[in-house]
Amino acid sequence: MGKPEILYSVRAMGGNNLRCKGWKQETILRMLENNMENAEHPEELVIYGGIGKCARNWESYHAIVQSLQDLENDETLVVQSGMPVAIFRTSTLAPRVVMATTNIMKATWPIFYDLQDKNLTIFAQYTAAPWEYIGTQGVIQGTFQTLVAIKDQKFGRSLKGRILLTAGMGGMGGNQTRAMAMLGGVCICADVDEKVMKHRLEVGYCDEICYDFDEAVAKAKAAAAAGKPLGIALFGNAVEVLRKARDTGFAPDIITDMTPAHDPLSYVPEGLTVDEARDLRREDRDRYFKLAGASMIDHLTLMNEFHDRGVQVFEYGNSLRKEARDAGMPNDVAMKIPGFVAAYIRPLFCEGRGPFRWTCVSRDPEDLRKLDDVVEEMFADDDLVRDWIQLARKHIPIEGLPARICYLGFGQRKAFGMRVNEMVRNGDLKGPVAFSRDNLDSGSIVNPTFESERMLDGSDLISDWPYLNALLNTAAGADLVAIQENYSMGEAVHTGVTMIADGSAEADVRLAACLTTDSGIGVVRHAQAGYDIARKAAAERFAKDGVQVPLWWTREATFGPDDKKAPRKAAK
Repeated sequence: MGKPEILYSVRAMGGNNLRCKGWKQETILRMLENNMENAEHPEELVIYGGIGKCARNWESYHAIVQSLQDLENDETLVVQSGMPVAIFRTSTLAPRVVMATTNIMKATWPIFYDLQDKNLTIFAQYTAAPWEYIGTQGVIQGTFQTLVAIKDQKFGRSLKGRILLTAGMGGMGGNQTRAMAMLGGVCICADVDEKVMKHRLEVGYCDEICYDFDEAVAKAKAAAAAGKPLGIALFGNAVEVLRKARDTGFAPDIITDMTPAHDPLSYVPEGLTVDEARDLRREDRDRYFKLAGASMIDHLTLMNEFHDRGVQVFEYGNSLRKEARDAGMPNDVAMKIPGFVAAYIRPLFCEGRGPFRWTCVSRDPEDLRKLDDVVEEMFADDDLVRDWIQLARKHIPIEGLPARICYLGFGQRKAFGMRVNEMVRNGDLKGPVAFSRDNLDSGSIVNPTFESERMLDGSDLISDWPYLNALLNTAAGADLVAIQENYSMGEAVHTGVTMIADGSAEADVRLAACLTTDSGIGVVRHAQAGYDIARKAAAERFAKDGVQVPLWWTREATFGPDDKKAPRKAAK
């Protein structure tokens, strides 16, 4: 057997031609191709986030493509860490694809890389392995809503004239400059990879590139003073830029970071160029881990210094705090700044809102325009949805298949999905629509230094919820279900799901169930944790969707005969 073909570019198919035996398989295949079209390093199957891959190797990729083309409408493809391992006859209502990725006992980075070297696993990232990546837009509303919360809490409901200093233009990080500019503010985003910055400039996620710190700061201050939005990509290492900011007395209003700190081997330590980092990874992995850890400690120390000076500083879910802690930083120091979910986003999760997406597999931008119109019409009284869609239509470029992300909540997702399926059935759209979401959603992830940080009931470490999400979505008939334990290595479990509106009566049933269970379990999770917003959402919406709650959690409980007269209080 010869070596399989390595593809250096892939374009997701559009139109109405079927290569598969049904639109569900075809849609899933196009989502995989869309991953590759938006990939950072397609020749290595790396989609984003440093090492997030869509398949284990090229043999696996081609076998997945062939399996999807041959898959019958009552069969299910099983994918284990990026490798297609089996096809089972199940039923027409079962998922067409189920997958599990990077679920490793006693997971550490050295253990993961050893297993990857042995061709046994891959890093799933959030949406790389489950083939749900839609380009940089996939995270931009999360950044946008975080900044909205910051402006409302700290800056008199406006970011005009404010400056964000951050780093990381690769993968999903490239959204930062655009999100800040959409809110009228200014962003300086540092990166050590000139190629990445130029790409972000080309696709419209930043406005210009600077190679000098003082020049970038001067331009940022001038734009802020004039009240003009501006996104600047600054060539430089994150640690070096933060140190210059401190030493020169530059005090931005907001500081965060989206370097790939979640993966120490993708994070570029201070003092190394991109090429030097690449060579050292290959030559001496252990030394690279040590350098990355030391640099991340310096990185977080500088962010803490700005926090102590009153700057709005937070971690944007890249595990910088965890990795710095693992490298030797004391826990209380490492966790000084908050994570963005606990600080800004959790109230939205309590309502079942989160990064919901739809992708038009026809590849026709007109389909996306029509769906934007429908969203604006259906949820005209929802300020969050209306304002975002209007801004997204103006500022978010299409990357690959036309797609949109929007923080629709429980009940809204089902209503929209049913409407879309009707549009496909009536021929109002040129092709089916795939519904997915970020794995970071209301009820699909646990990570004690990220999504589940500082839960009201203390359930930060309990990973039952993403497993329940995956099980529920499978039972409800989702078309693809994925469960992964990787993002913050050893401390995160998250699930992915794809649901397809192909216009069929069967899709009506599946979408009605899945779009209820997927976000509904998020409302349940937060309501059971004691959040009033979630309890209110449950009280107002559960009955109409047939959701019942047998028992509400309380801290006081009866554990046995000794507690019958005086119930014991659970430990805090």
